[in-house]
Amino acid sequence: MPILPLTSPSYPNHNLSGTPMSVSNRVPLIFRRLHRFQQMDFELAFWQLSYLCLAPKRVYRNVYYHKQTKNTWARDDPAILILLFASLFVSAVAWSIVYSYSPLQAVRLAFVMVLRDYLLIGVLSATLLWFFANRVLVSPSSHSSPTDSSVEWAYAFDVHTNAFFPLYLTLYLAQLFLLPVVLKDNWVCLLLGNTLYLAGFAQYIYGVYLGLSALPFLIRSEILLAPLLPLFASYVVSLLGFHVAKHVLSVYFGS
Repeated sequence: MPILPLTSPSYPNHNLSGTPMSVSNRVPLIFRRLHRFQQMDFELAFWQLSYLCLAPKRVYRNVYYHKQTKNTWARDDPAILILLFASLFVSAVAWSIVYSYSPLQAVRLAFVMVLRDYLLIGVLSATLLWFFANRVLVSPSSHSSPTDSSVEWAYAFDVHTNAFFPLYLTLYLAQLFLLPVVLKDNWVCLLLGNTLYLAGFAQYIYGVYLGLSALPFLIRSEILLAPLLPLFASYVVSLLGFHVAKHVLSVYFGS
């Protein structure tokens, strides 16, 4: 069984030549290159992170060029992962200072943010997107080869990565700076805190939609925007008195 799915559900264990794939080849290339710092393009990664906030569609325009030059939709440079790891580590230190954590607790929080919040949830999200896209969104009229008409698991993880960064800026950074206001006991602060969570998760959903709609062989990608409806409905109901930020932070930090 493969460690992570790489292509469509019909081709989990073999490459195009029919030869069984090695264990290392079943791990996405972006993870296998994490130790090759000298080969990483951090300038491009900075550019991508910037435009994921300013004009995310521009980031996905490079997907077509990447497909033409490297025959894969997914990025193979892990520089963006390193930058995200570093950003989460900085956030963990800042949150630890606010909650008066010890150095050991700060390190533990950093691991939680990187391993659970980003990687574990990313693996689950990417697997769900990979499965749903290949089963529901692939155009039935496509006559391309399997690799040209199926969503790679590694690309689904890229979509998660791109969608995660705006959420990170909203809930890990903006919420931190607004914490003294967000935690106050009045309706205006409740509105502010709940709006932060609405914005963060709406950005993630929209980022997922942009990522998959960029693939030319997918149809009905608007379905991916459907979670916005229950999200907004929950937001409206929460304004009646449920302080989302307070409840989330009390569970997250145990206070």
